Amino acid sequence: MTTETEKPAVVTPGDLAALTEQVVGPVLVPGDERYAEETATWNLALVHRPLVAVGATCVADVQAAVRFARVRDLPVAVVATGHGALVPSDGAVLINVRRMDGITIDAQQRTATVGAAVEMQSLVEEAAEEGLAPVAGSSPNVGVVGFTLGGGVSPTLGRAYGYAADHVRSAEIVTPDGELRRVDAHNEPELFWAIRGGKGNFGVVVALTVDLFPVTRLYGGGLFYDGEHASAVVAAYRALTAAAPEELTASLAFLRLPPLPFVPEPLRGRFTVHVRVAWLGSSEDGECWIRDLRGVAPRLIDTVDDMPYTMMAAIHADPVDPLPVYETSVELSGFPLEAADALLAAAGPQVDTPVLMVEVRHLGGALARPPRVPNAVGHRGAPFQLFAGVVGAPGMNEAFRPALDGLAQALAPWATGHTQINFLTGYDATPEAVARAYPAGTLERLTRAKTAYDPRNMFRVNHNIAPSS
Repeated sequence: MTTETEKPAVVTPGDLAALTEQVVGPVLVPGDERYAEETATWNLALVHRPLVAVGATCVADVQAAVRFARVRDLPVAVVATGHGALVPSDGAVLINVRRMDGITIDAQQRTATVGAAVEMQSLVEEAAEEGLAPVAGSSPNVGVVGFTLGGGVSPTLGRAYGYAADHVRSAEIVTPDGELRRVDAHNEPELFWAIRGGKGNFGVVVALTVDLFPVTRLYGGGLFYDGEHASAVVAAYRALTAAAPEELTASLAFLRLPPLPFVPEPLRGRFTVHVRVAWLGSSEDGECWIRDLRGVAPRLIDTVDDMPYTMMAAIHADPVDPLPVYETSVELSGFPLEAADALLAAAGPQVDTPVLMVEVRHLGGALARPPRVPNAVGHRGAPFQLFAGVVGAPGMNEAFRPALDGLAQALAPWATGHTQINFLTGYDATPEAVARAYPAGTLERLTRAKTAYDPRNMFRVNHNIAPSS
């Protein structure tokens, strides 16, 4: 975190003693017994080595940690569930908010207020008790706040309702001056605009109030095919997405799963094609929509059926245990036959690649429309998104870069040149890469907000939007 002209920061025992007196949770430094546990993230590809780690239990703990960093001119990093931790926090004050996981449901207003580290599945289950549902992502243990502030693309409700960021009522945020601010469309509206899409660049969001929707069930699941049928399945997927109404979301993935016990036996150690389906209408209509997909080739596994919304994470079946993951993402202007052929040539069953999963996700619908209350989520026009991931070991960034870059290059003729902030990866930490997540006017406005609220760029351990100074 230091430059050639900066001196490494030093925190004295007296500094730590003073901070410990102000904080209810643990205050730890390298060498302490619980330091590794407090700094751990879900993505094991990244190892945090902050100067100080603070386990926040409440808003006052967060404020104390931010003020501690501010006085000493230290950067601040934040970790909740650890899914979005892609930039090292070396030399920073790391605030772990995992203990701040309260949920309050207001059934009459159809809202939920969540703490900084609430996991998506926890919110889904509590909202379901009132017959309601949030705009949720594919992973059950991703954090609601990080997912939402980065836009939040839902594979179940996104095409029908838009981004999760479009449905934020208000937020409570500890800004770089250590103050707690409640922001909404009427109170500090510029900051409210910026955090919804600008992610963690403006402070620590300690509470978020979001809309809920009267969704209790859906027709969805996964269709798995042997790799020999990849071309036919891709063709059927293209036909489905060309005709799909907004109530239907489907993605297609090429999987190379290892021959390990946690992998379902029909998928072990072989190339398979996985089509994920979520339909918000009746089961009968859902069956009609996927009839051609079901008939295009024999299915190794077919889990598509009527399900409660609480089971929606089973559609993608994302891994829940921590892993060292390396990823890339590209927004696509379309997925025509030529793009499908290019994908098969770059990642199909005959290709030798370490890439574990390659996904094409259908966007569009409400995701392409502006929200009722404007926010900083941009580049809404892409109808498809390419996403790919490799599982390896810590420190393998450069080892996997050629394979991931090769996939992006194969689809380059259909790439928009843009992406979403939630899909920026550890490879995308440069200002030029971050700029691809925003239209020019949006980035300029975010920069002005950053300059107003964080002129010293304390919150830079992220995909950083730097202040103009």
